[in-house]
This record gives sequence, structure tokens and C-alpha cells, in this order.
Amino acid sequence: MGDLISTHLDEAKREIITARTGELMGEFGRLYEQQYAVALFNKMRFDIEGGGGPQNQLLHRKVPLKNKSIFSGALFQYLEENKKWRNRFLFIPDSYNINFYENKQAYDRGLHPKGTIICAGYRVLTSMEEYLELLNTSLPGVKAKVGSSPFLKCATQFPLILWHPYARHYYFCVVTEKEQQKWNAVFQDCVRHTNNGLPEECKVQTPAFTDAVRLYRQAHGHYGTWEMMCGTPPQILANLVMETLLPEMRDLIAPKLKGKMHERQRNWILISDAVYGLVQSQTQAQYEAVVQSCEAGRPPLETTIRTDMDQIITSKEHVTSKIRTLVLPKAEKLLKVSIQPYISSILDALMEPTSRGFFEVRDLFFRELVDMSKNLLNDGNKEKLGEHMEKISMLAFHPVKMQSCYEKVETLSLEGLQQRFDVSSPSVFVQRAQILMREQMDDAVYTFEQLLHQSLEGQEQEDFCKTIQRCQDRVIKKFDYDSSTVRKKFFREALLQIFIPYMLKQLSPSCSAELPHFQELIFEDFSRFILVENISEEVVLHTVMKDIMMAVKEAAVQRRHNLYRDSIVLTNSDPNLHLLGENPPIDWAEEYGGGQEEMDGENTGDPEVQKRRRMKQVVSMIQIEGNAPVLPNESCLEVPAADNIPEEETAVRSDTSLSQKSEKQVPNGTKEDVNKNAVDDKPPTNRSILKEEESTEESSLQGTDSTSAIDCAIQEIEKAVQEEEHEVRTQKTAESSSSKEETAAEEVKAISNCEEGARLNPADTNKDTISSTEKPSDSPVREVEAVTPSDQQENHIMASTQDSHTENPIAPSQHDDRGFQSPTNEAAEEEHKAGKEECNDSETGEDAGKGESMDHQ
Repeated sequence: MGDLISTHLDEAKREIITARTGELMGEFGRLYEQQYAVALFNKMRFDIEGGGGPQNQLLHRKVPLKNKSIFSGALFQYLEENKKWRNRFLFIPDSYNINFYENKQAYDRGLHPKGTIICAGYRVLTSMEEYLELLNTSLPGVKAKVGSSPFLKCATQFPLILWHPYARHYYFCVVTEKEQQKWNAVFQDCVRHTNNGLPEECKVQTPAFTDAVRLYRQAHGHYGTWEMMCGTPPQILANLVMETLLPEMRDLIAPKLKGKMHERQRNWILISDAVYGLVQSQTQAQYEAVVQSCEAGRPPLETTIRTDMDQIITSKEHVTSKIRTLVLPKAEKLLKVSIQPYISSILDALMEPTSRGFFEVRDLFFRELVDMSKNLLNDGNKEKLGEHMEKISMLAFHPVKMQSCYEKVETLSLEGLQQRFDVSSPSVFVQRAQILMREQMDDAVYTFEQLLHQSLEGQEQEDFCKTIQRCQDRVIKKFDYDSSTVRKKFFREALLQIFIPYMLKQLSPSCSAELPHFQELIFEDFSRFILVENISEEVVLHTVMKDIMMAVKEAAVQRRHNLYRDSIVLTNSDPNLHLLGENPPIDWAEEYGGGQEEMDGENTGDPEVQKRRRMKQVVSMIQIEGNAPVLPNESCLEVPAADNIPEEETAVRSDTSLSQKSEKQVPNGTKEDVNKNAVDDKPPTNRSILKEEESTEESSLQGTDSTSAIDCAIQEIEKAVQEEEHEVRTQKTAESSSSKEETAAEEVKAISNCEEGARLNPADTNKDTISSTEKPSDSPVREVEAVTPSDQQENHIMASTQDSHTENPIAPSQHDDRGFQSPTNEAAEEEHKAGKEECNDSETGEDAGKGESMDHQ
């Protein structure tokens, strides 16, 4: 891969990349310095004059994910370096960046991850068809034929692909559909969070950056919404560079790519990722230099603004009146003809799915509290209450729980209006609505926490259900008001994002040439804080804002949208509640007797390891059901090259482990039961067969050496079998003493023969598991490449080998995550426990039968 990059990205092409990046950053830097002074003035003016508006009724959590992680688990990842599938352990912290490790031991020991995925700009795909459709757009003129084999052959039928228009792609796959749904929800949440835009707390840098990017794109003829306005400022600037640089590089490099069609596509992805990395490193350094320069000049600007605030405002109003006489008539005419007929239809398209999403948030919050009240009816102590509240406190950040809410908004469609108003995709509005839904859910949960905690203080015995009901009703009323306010603000902003770029594009030919003349009306000392381009946009905004406000007010009157009227404004309606917002966050587990996590980490000397073990996880670990298909080649799967992939599905052979049921696994995830414990003895065909390796247990994610633990277990089994055979021989020598002894010896011989058959063919028995003395001493055991079992004590080794057939090879080991356990996982655990009890009962009965026969002897 290094040869590929160095061959196609030679010194001449790197100079082109540096030159294009420097040109853009130079123009952006000039715009940023201008907008920085304007943003600073607007911020200081707002601080002095203040701003009205409705006050939120719900409390807001300042650091919602403190000492929390989102998710962790194991799945298969495709490696570009050797074209293999390898088991990887993924950990997602509160930053929503995906860190992947060699295995779980590497994470537990605090090692650096193998890699980190920053999900801004990515798209999550769950089928190869979607991926190939997007892949065919990467190289124009190079299209895949229908039914042709891709360069990537998935190990299962449940893939998860992270696609990016410029950066490298990441390929994962899991064993079951439920795993795929859970990982998909988690990945979608990572993309949603990192696409959320820049922090609103930065009142100067954020508006200066967004306005500079918008003005740059408008100067180059791009007025509509932009999907790649996501990530950190250097990432956004790199996306801006790649928007024009990538087609140029593609024209230079694509004709020189060799190989088959899919191989050329794969190589182009790697080259594009290398170009994107070079651009991003350059935009990072140059953007930081621009920001430092502006921050260094901030004190004198603030002094000038404080001294001449009144004169600056007066000068700006005078220039605004002059520009309004030029722009307003043209804007009103355009508004009447091209905007007003579409406001109501676009507003309805936005309101229907958004309102359904917020209703689902309300219902989810209500259902979780009702379930908690039901669970507390029988066992209503504070320990159980703390356990339930520990889960509910992170409800807003549980991707799987919130997925039903997010799906309601994904039906939003602006079809028929996108091309007219140059809207690239409704995903910009969908993700923004989903973020607002998550914030509202967290505000509701946090407010409920504070109210419930206050109600429980100083009360020894209390009817928890009545207390929960009172707090719940109080919070839901406030949620209804806040959700109405948030939705109306979202609708107004979305309509402005759709209409303002369209109006500016239509007015630009007739107005842009005359605007520079108004700059002469501004004093030179104030010219840094008053820009005619910004004033012209404000005039257009105020023109269309009147109609948008009127449309939203009319929608609020309709009962079906469940919006409050603007005349209903609640301010300081609950001052006692807002005082609770200053309280520190509540640790329900620690306060109500659930601080076991901290005790678990005290035995480890490394403070970093202690912190990791104390960290609570929002989403519970994935538990695989016992009848889930087992993927044979767990640790490392070789995938054939594109030219060797057959058109038909390739069969995969799987050897049996110590006590696993034998089964044949094919790539599409189906399996065929094989007679008893026999191995598939069919000779390999001329097709390309995937590399076979021994699948391991769930506990294999914790240890260090697989062969040592299994060899130890086999030695114990062989020793037990030898002792048993020695006893049988001793009993046979005593058979000739008497007829009674002869009869007893025959019974012993029959028992031993049954045990011998059970060892050689355990599938013939009616039990799903066998005892340690019945296991074969010559079972085929193969070395594992990547995943190794834990170094446990000998008494745990035997138990793990007995239950290996019910555990999935890539299922991660459980740890105390204090997260949510899905109903599917709970059912799997109950089935697993029931299976163990049934096995124990059958083994107890068999041992009793042996005891009776020995007594008879």
C-alpha cells in the first residue's frame, strides 16, 4: 500500500495539493479575520443589551457523560494490509470516536488503540448493495457490471460499513442480525454526534468560522446547504479543499491505475484517503495560525467596541437604511413570487416527522418510568430504586433505546423542493432534529432526577410509586412546553436555511455590484465591525422572517402539531426547580449502595486501569443466544482477491472443539446439521476456500495463551480416563471369584462401554453437555492465531470447556458496565441458565445411577 501511495502521489502532485490548500486557506483567512471582528461586536452588544425569548422549563445537565462510555464489544474487521478478517475489540468513549484494539486484554492494560475512527462525514451502511452503489460513483466511467464480484468478500451476511466520500472506508461484520442492529444504532449515534457542528458556547469563533465558510462557498457559486459542514474546523476546511481538489487529482491519477475494475476502485479509495490526510494536516496548522492571530488582536478590538459602541450602532443603522432601499423592493418581489407559495408545504414536510419523533421521546420517557414503578411495587427499597435510576439517567444517550425516536424523523423528505431551493439532502435537518430530541430527553431525565432526589431526602419509608408519579407528571408538563419551543425554533431555522441561500443567489446579480459603494458611508475606524455584505443578508433575512414567523404561528394554532402558542410564555414559573440545577450530579449507584465498580478497581495499582474499570457503560454488552450460528474462522479470515472470488457461495468447513456441536457454516450465514460429531470429510473443491481456524469461547477475550489452557484441560481428562480404565481392569480380575462378582463386573463393563461411547461420540447422548470424565482425550485441537483464552484457575477451565458450545466466539466478555440490558439479552441469559440447570440435573441423575450400581457390586 505504501508503494501505491508513493507511486501515484509523487512530488509534483504533492506540490499541487499544497498549492490548492494554501490558496483556499489564504482566502478563508481573510474572510475569517473580517467575520471575527463582526462576531466580537455582536457578542459584546448582545451582552450589554440582552435578548428576550422564552425560558426553558427543564434543567440542563452540564456534563452528561462524565465517567461514562457509550459501548464496547468485539466484532470482525477487514484489514486492508493483508486482506483478512480479524477479531477486534471496539471501545467508544464519551467523545464518540471509535477506538479499536487487538483484543480486550490490550484495552484492559491501557495500551494505545490500533486505530481511531473520527466519524464526522461518514455514513453507516448495512448491505454490500448500498456500498457498491456508492462505490461506483467514486471513479466516473468505471462502473461495475451487474453480478460482478467485489474486491471485498464478507465473512457473514451481516456487514457494517463506514463510508466516507474522501477518507478510507471501514468494514466490519457480525454473526447475528440483532448484533447488526445494535452496532448500527451505536455507529449511527457516533456519526450523528460528530456531525452536530461546532460548539455554540464559543460566541465569537463559531459564528466567525461558519460565516467565513458560507461566504467562501457563495463566492464560488455554492449557495445551498452543505452536507460536509461537519466535524472540527480543520476537518470542515479539508472537506472544502477536497470538494475542488479531488476531481483534479482524479483526472491526473485515474488513467494510470492498473488492474481490474474493483481493484482500481479500491486503490483509488486508498489514494483519496492519503490526499485527505495531507490536506487535513495542512488545514490544521494554518487554521490554528489564523485563530491565534485573531485572538492576539482581540484586546484592542474589545477596547474600541466598549468605547465607541453607540457610534458603531448609529453608523450601522444609517448604512442599513440605505441598503434597505436598494435590496428590499427586489427581495419582496422575489418573496411574493417564489417563496410564499412554498412555505406552508415545506413547513408541513418538516413538522410531521419531527413532531412524531418528539412524541416518541415523550412516550419512551413515560414508559421507562412506568416500568420502574411496576418493578418497585414488589421490592420497593432504595437499593432497587438506585439501580433503576442508574439506568434511566443515561436513557438519552442509549442509542438502541432512542432508535425508535430517531427513526420517526428519518422519514423526513423534501422531494420536489430540493432542486428548486438547492437543498443537497434532508439529512442536514434530520440529524439536527435528532440531536434536539436527545437533548430534550436528557433534560427531562435530569429534571426528573433532581425532583425525585429532593423528594426522597430525609424520608425513610415512602411509597416510591406515588413519588415517582408526582415527579413524572411535573416533568412531562415542562417537557411539553420545552419541546414546543424547541420545535418552533427548529422549524424557523430550517426554513431560513432553505430560503435565504436561494434568495441571495437570485438577488446577487442585481445587487452585488452596487454594495461596495455603501462602504464609503462607514467611518474607517468602524469599518472592521460593519460589513455591507453582512448588512445586505440581514435585510433579506428580516424580509422573509416575517412570513416564516406567521406560518409557524398558524401551525401552532392547529391542535394536531401539539405546539404552544407564542402568547403563552412561561418565565420564572418554577424558581425552586431552577435552584436544583446548581446541585452536583447525582450518583445513584454510590448513594444507594451500588458502588461495587470502585471496589473492583482498587486491587490494581495502575490508576488508568482503575479509571477504566470504574467507567460505567451506557449500552450493555452484546450477548449471543445459544442457538446463534457460530462463525468458524474467528481470529483471522483470509479473503480471496477479486479475480479469485467465485460467483457461487463458497462453503466453509469447521472442525469441532472439545465439546462443541459440529456444524457446517457457509458464508451467507446458513448452517447444516452434521450427523452427530462427525467432521465434514468432503474433499476441497477447486474453489477458493477460506482459511480455517479454531473458534474460541467468550472467555478467550481475556487471557493470554489458548493452547496452554486447553492442553491443561486435556491432560486432566486423559489422567481421569487412565484412572478409570485402571479401576475397570482391577474389577475384571476379581470377576472369577464368585458368580455375584461376575454379574457385578458385567454391569461395570457395560457402564464403562457406555462412557467410552459417550467420549467418542458425545452427540449420540441425549444431553447437550458431558462431564469432564466423558470428554475425549484425542479431540482435534488447533492453534488460534489472534484471540487467546484467559489465564484462569484450573477449576474454571473445566467449566468453560463444558459450556463452549453455547457461547459465541466473538462475544465480548462481560464486565460491570451498569448499562441497559435489552430484553433479547435477558432472554438469552435466562435460556443459558436454564440449560445449565438441566445439564446439572441430568448429570446428577447419572451420578446417582452409577452410585447404585457400585453399591450393588
